[in-house]
Amino acid sequence: MSGNSDDLERLRLLDIVSQKGIKTLSREELERLQNLIEQKNYNHDAKAQRSKAKLLKQIAIAIYDYDTKYGNSFKTS
Repeated sequence: MSGNSDDLERLRLLDIVSQKGIKTLSREELERLQNLIEQKNYNHDAKAQRSKAKLLKQIAIAIYDYDTKYGNSFKTS
């Protein structure tokens, strides 16, 4: 059942991003969302695959910005 809970967590984090923006997530939440999105397979839908790549890029930038702001240059997980 962890797949279902992972999907729910991914949707919860994506909902936060869509409503409040990516900068509202903590670094741990950003890493978790990045991991959950990387695991999700969107090969059946080219548009979704492009959106996935764009979102992963935005998450990487947000993690970099967070590290720059708070002085952490290494992943915590």
